[in-house]
Amino acid sequence: MNAEVRRPTVAIVGGGFSGAGVAYHLAWLGAPMKIIVFEPRALLGAGLAYGGSDPNHRINVPAAKMSLIPADEGHFLRWVNETGAISDDPDAIAGDGSAFPQRSVFGRYVNEQLRPFLESGAVEHVREAVTQIKKQGRRWTVESDNTSVHADFVVIATTHPEPRLPSPLLSTLENDPRLIADATAPQALAGVKRHERLLIVGTGLTMADIVATLDAQGHYGKITAISRRGLRSKTHAKTARDPFGDFSNPLPQSASELLRRVRETVSRAAAQDIPWQAVIDSLRVHAPRFWPALPVAERRRIVRHLRVFWDVHRFRIAPQPEAIIQKRVDAGVLQFVAASIENLEASASELEVVLRISKSQRRLARTVDRIILATGPNHGAILSSQPFLKGLSDDGFLCADPLGLGIACDAQGRSLNIQGHPDETLWIAGPLARAAVGELMGMPQIAEFAARVANNVFEAAREYA
Repeated sequence: MNAEVRRPTVAIVGGGFSGAGVAYHLAWLGAPMKIIVFEPRALLGAGLAYGGSDPNHRINVPAAKMSLIPADEGHFLRWVNETGAISDDPDAIAGDGSAFPQRSVFGRYVNEQLRPFLESGAVEHVREAVTQIKKQGRRWTVESDNTSVHADFVVIATTHPEPRLPSPLLSTLENDPRLIADATAPQALAGVKRHERLLIVGTGLTMADIVATLDAQGHYGKITAISRRGLRSKTHAKTARDPFGDFSNPLPQSASELLRRVRETVSRAAAQDIPWQAVIDSLRVHAPRFWPALPVAERRRIVRHLRVFWDVHRFRIAPQPEAIIQKRVDAGVLQFVAASIENLEASASELEVVLRISKSQRRLARTVDRIILATGPNHGAILSSQPFLKGLSDDGFLCADPLGLGIACDAQGRSLNIQGHPDETLWIAGPLARAAVGELMGMPQIAEFAARVANNVFEAAREYA
């Protein structure tokens, strides 16, 4: 008489795009395992990025280049056309005919792909946040407030930690309603009066979302947006072009060599009337090959000195919010300044801010009514951002990556413990694995990595069974 073979269980912590992508691909592969996703939100697949309801927030990549299925780049756009998802949103179509739907549309798309697996029971959704993960023998115990699951494999697909408050804001405005520390929270900007003078700390894509929302609310007050270099996200090319340039043959050996080759390739592209965006797209395509081959010291140099330039060129702004920003800049009511907050004094009626201009001894004074935080995630706090992550770190199962971008893992997604050894049962998916992979913030790369992790867990489950 044959003994019954127990199906292994995989617990996926986080049901945004990364976690939903891993669950989808595991289910699609017909993985011989029980798949459980822990996600407090009702809609699997939306997460923080695609779960909001603000109609002014659009995807920043053309719909034709976004897909849950890496091998089928046009999958999302076909779904949009087949379902009429933007039929009541004429502003979604840009001047070149590209579609930039509201972000919530993409969240619904991902959820619809998962729905058949949820309805069949192939994927189970636990609408609770994980509080603790403990290793017991060969298995993991994953706990939330009301649920405890024994899992053979765990995939961590949580989001970034919240931004860190600059010290002048923390010491002066902590718990003051005039500081909006999380502009992504529902209705976070609803209390901003139309005439109010604003200081936005951060000049990237979050700033663009804030300005688009305020503009739709009829806000006309002056806005000063600051960051260390004062750079704003670049726009898409007027016409789509194929990636241009080769950055993996031969592999670059240093940060300076990579920068030199990028500059040379941009020059060659310009001579052929090819926009710089095509070069950056090629760099993104080749990153999975050259990034792991670079010495850690060279990767650190890139993160420290070049990441901000990469971010503003790679993570481009959709044409709709770009038009709003440019309109306000032209009207003189939006100014970008390369500066940091040196001093802040708060009275009952207004906030007096002294800005220190970057690479200068100059100072700039601003009187504002509110300050809105739009900086990037506090990467260094990832392992203390949630109790279960801190527990895994304290137990030696997780550690921060050497670049300070997320959690240490290998290029396949296997977590690295405190001794640097990979764990076949504990996996990292999504942008928290960025240090190992290189480019893991753009949608195509996140989708590709989710599929890779799913395939790797699938193979590990087959061996386990």
